[in-house]
Amino acid sequence: MKPSVFFELVEIKAKTASVFPFLMGTLYAYYHWHSISLLNLVLFFIAMFLFNMAVDINDNYWDYKNATGVESFRRETNVIGVNHLNIHMIGWIDFTFSLIAAIIGLYIVYQTGLPLLFMGLFSFAVGFLYAGGPKPINRGPLGEFFAGFTMGFVIYLIAIYINVHDAPGVIFDFKFYGDILLSSLLTCFAISNLLLANNIADEAEDKTLGRKTLVYYLRKENSLFILNSLYVLGYLALICSIIIGLLPKTMYLLLLITPIIYKNTRQFSHNPIKKETFPLIIKNLFIITLSEVVTFFIGALINF
Repeated sequence: MKPSVFFELVEIKAKTASVFPFLMGTLYAYYHWHSISLLNLVLFFIAMFLFNMAVDINDNYWDYKNATGVESFRRETNVIGVNHLNIHMIGWIDFTFSLIAAIIGLYIVYQTGLPLLFMGLFSFAVGFLYAGGPKPINRGPLGEFFAGFTMGFVIYLIAIYINVHDAPGVIFDFKFYGDILLSSLLTCFAISNLLLANNIADEAEDKTLGRKTLVYYLRKENSLFILNSLYVLGYLALICSIIIGLLPKTMYLLLLITPIIYKNTRQFSHNPIKKETFPLIIKNLFIITLSEVVTFFIGALINF
């Protein structure tokens, strides 16, 4: 398999959706408790990255398998069919990546405690049920929620927990988890919007494939309204998080990128085409999450 085909199979361009929440969680742990567990953090990053690739392989695998009767999708769209990949080999790669990630994860659980086990089991369940199982998540109306929540919040939470599980003064109560959820909402919504925009652009194809996503139930106009609203709600959550001290004041600088986010979203809303304007929503996710990490890093560095 050529490297370019492998990178397409694992959707390497979308890895910012997991890497940046990981970095944000690490910065959050350092900003509030000055606590970093370097070895466990490196191991988690490896496990997270492997499992993220496994999930995307799994998505392509099951999309190919489930597209029976729609040979044009298999031949012209799905990476497995387009590149004539061996479906059994793809299954073994998926299994191998998942197994390695699980072994590393269990070691980190041994080092940090059972809460990580439950977070990991939830992530694994969502990862495999997203495209697999009798009723795949990505064929229904909850794909955006599970993608945003799992990648934007759970990865963020795990990175924090690994670093502060034994830090003095940390109380794992509702406030602890509520604060983390609030401070992650902009990331969650930006990731959810990536999936929502994808489903808006794929509305016609999804009907052919029998997918009843959120767009199927709400229709395109209402889905576009939600897309725009989630960006607004995410920014409101960001501002609230800064005001109450969850995030550093340097993150107010994210307001400077709002004209770019607005322009990209407006262009997509006026013409939601997969190959023409959908990349603008991908850019939104990258710009938002990169800006979050950079401004958070500066704030944590100067403790402002």
